[in-house]
Amino acid sequence: MIKKEQKTGQMSFLMPSLAEQLDKSHGLYQLAKEINWSYFDEEFGKYYRADFGRPAKPIRLMVSLLILKHLRNLSDESVVEQWSENCYYQYFSGQNEFTPKQPCSATELVMFRNRIGSDGMEKIFKESIRINGVDGKENEIVGDTTVQEKNITYPTDSKLHIKIIEKCWKIIENEDLDIRQSYKRIVPKLRYQQRGRNHPKHAVKARRADKKIKTIAGRLVREIERNLPAQNIYNEDILIFKKVLLQKKADSNKIYSLHEPNVNCISKGKDHKKYEFGCKVSILRTKNTGVLVGAKSFEKNVYDGKTLESSLEQYRNLTGQEAKRGYFDLGYRGVKKIGETEIITPDARKKSMTAYQRMKHKKSMKRRSAIEPIIGHLKQDHRVGRNFLKGTAGDEMNILLAAAAFNFKRFIRLRAPAFFNQIFNTFWKIIEILFESFYIKNSPKMTF
Repeated sequence: MIKKEQKTGQMSFLMPSLAEQLDKSHGLYQLAKEINWSYFDEEFGKYYRADFGRPAKPIRLMVSLLILKHLRNLSDESVVEQWSENCYYQYFSGQNEFTPKQPCSATELVMFRNRIGSDGMEKIFKESIRINGVDGKENEIVGDTTVQEKNITYPTDSKLHIKIIEKCWKIIENEDLDIRQSYKRIVPKLRYQQRGRNHPKHAVKARRADKKIKTIAGRLVREIERNLPAQNIYNEDILIFKKVLLQKKADSNKIYSLHEPNVNCISKGKDHKKYEFGCKVSILRTKNTGVLVGAKSFEKNVYDGKTLESSLEQYRNLTGQEAKRGYFDLGYRGVKKIGETEIITPDARKKSMTAYQRMKHKKSMKRRSAIEPIIGHLKQDHRVGRNFLKGTAGDEMNILLAAAAFNFKRFIRLRAPAFFNQIFNTFWKIIEILFESFYIKNSPKMTF
């Protein structure tokens, strides 16, 4: 149920509001004034009933917490904790007075994310493009793909088999099943023997321990399946256990994590990280201004050129216009045009090009590489490097919020006084250098 707003009337003259106390040039203060909060109230109000249920937290509060989380690279627990300590966070969330307590529990952020879904995150992303004004309306774009890694450990067969055994023990305990043998005394000894797999002296013993643990995992799964009724809450888990036990090294669509079975193994040709486990995401930015205008995740490890159609469709939905040209790397070769958008990839060796065309093409490709540091910032500063949100829906929500946070941060950076001071100082330094060089060149020579 949406809580009705209570108008408190005139504030006490002894207690000024946060708007009167805070620095008006602060980035969050400027951002709070620029965002159209009523747009979120209208769009997300349909997910609540006016006459049923417990009164919900204000929509502006929940949306602002999601923005702050990715803007400052915080967890759900940290953002609600820091909100109670930071007056700028509270003003950004619509508070008039400082409140020294947490606005909600961290679990309520999870429920709000699930309530509005990826469509709601796309609306937040759309608003982040809007506040950047004409910079977000450029009709030339640059794109690339990267991997959004999931919060899982590096997968190996022995790790997965041990996790199956541990989950089976938990099911047996919860359901109080009567089984013939639990293997709780044998498994720790076998795990100790697995530690010597890289030593020539103990490698054979380690391989035997691996095989024995896999056998035990299969026995426990079959034992649980016999003792549980046909219809039970563990059917999906048992199917995953069986698939892990049957899969082989060269199989496709393997399972790399029990709690995230949709994770893909993706190789991007990096020397320092041969394999990454997560999902592929496509990023689009404007060519010259650097506003992110597209962020989409894909459930499968698809070829880069096949991500373009859905990415450009998202771009049209967010900006309301068609891209004139798109600049991409050789991973997109083979695609020349999608709709009205011309797809340009590195092709400087083409014989039909004149010297001028080759120079112009090379200059355009230099702008294409500007998306690489943006991907680095998304991973390092906005929680794309490791995604903690569950499932394929969590993949999509995380990348959309990260892209929105990048655009909001761009707005803050351009509105900050330090940015204009830096430009002003740089301008005057250039004037001084030009003046000094002109004065030295044209000054009369002194003779003695």
